[in-house]
Amino acid sequence: MTTPRPPHRPADDGAPTPRSAAPDPGPPPPVRPTPERTARAALSRIIEPGDPRAGRWLRELGPVALWHALTGDGPPPTGASRTALDGLRLRATRADPAADLTTAAALGARFLCPGDDEWPRQLDDLGDTRPTGLWVRGDANLRLWALRSVALVGARACTEYGAHLAATLGAGLADRGWTVVSGAAYGIDGAAHRGTLAAGGATLAVLACGIDRAYPAGHTELIDRIAQQGLVVGELPPGAHPTRSRFIQRNRVIAALTRGTVVVEAALRSGSLVTARRAQSLGRLTMGVPGPVTSALSAGVHQLLRGEATVVTSADEVVEHAGAIGDLAPEPRGPILARDLLEPAAARVLEALPPRGAAALTDIARESGLAPDVTHSKLHELSTLGFVQRSGTRWEFVRRDDPGRSRRGGT
Repeated sequence: MTTPRPPHRPADDGAPTPRSAAPDPGPPPPVRPTPERTARAALSRIIEPGDPRAGRWLRELGPVALWHALTGDGPPPTGASRTALDGLRLRATRADPAADLTTAAALGARFLCPGDDEWPRQLDDLGDTRPTGLWVRGDANLRLWALRSVALVGARACTEYGAHLAATLGAGLADRGWTVVSGAAYGIDGAAHRGTLAAGGATLAVLACGIDRAYPAGHTELIDRIAQQGLVVGELPPGAHPTRSRFIQRNRVIAALTRGTVVVEAALRSGSLVTARRAQSLGRLTMGVPGPVTSALSAGVHQLLRGEATVVTSADEVVEHAGAIGDLAPEPRGPILARDLLEPAAARVLEALPPRGAAALTDIARESGLAPDVTHSKLHELSTLGFVQRSGTRWEFVRRDDPGRSRRGGT
């Protein structure tokens, strides 16, 4: 296996974002299948996703020669064992790329190859584990949508807290013109997709099966809606079924396709952590949303945060880390109190009053460091605003049980 290319983060080249006023140019018009495209479509059924050995053969021979080698019409790849070839050649007998391409076209889908204008070039960072091609449903341009994309992933059996956060983050990222990428699974994935769709944003589902299949079945309506309003993407040809290993390999595509991965909820053995660690290995950003320290579904996120991942709690913070220079999240601030709006001299007089009891004008002036006449003027201002009250010749804070306090202002 060769060393993958140096990590590459897709740069914003000024392309229109999904919610911008500029029109999305959409996918290129259908192209006539070339021998290379047909061969890659066949290999997508023969080769398991993420197989580095087959990826090396593909790099060395090219797609057409490798297809011929696996069908027995050409010499075998250098160093290929008889056992490995026999298994792949058995699969090759069932490959019918023309039928797969026809099925995809009937769905309104297309098959992308490396080098196509719509191919997201950041996937090339996967080296010999790069997909042989991508089957895509949806009218948007995959490359443009992926330029400003973030993955939101997490537990399938999530809590209400996690689902709420995922939907809120998805909607917030949509409002800021970012594409939300996830795997269309139950739990966090589904909540992220739904939150994005509800906000009218761009979302992309990466499947571990054929793009004509809805998995899980309970998300059939959601996946169809994503295909109508966003994009559904997969490495496997129409009709292919998901397996455990295909879910794991699907995660590498999510990690490579996006600028960063946000884990919302994840247990210690969650597949979402695989996505985050793969993102780290590719030089992408990893982020995590903290949860209750007593929750097992947040234990994996907290472990991630002890490493190189960054804490995020809002869409603004996600964009600050994954976006361009100048995409700064607003500084978190508490609620503005009435006393925060006082001009400096009045604030000093207010601070000079004792917390309990009353004080004479001269004592307040001495404590505030202001002249007595200035102190007297500011005390009357504070009295008008409802902060202080006069008690004979002395001044004190307005009591909480003072019925006139709310009428006069207060804190």
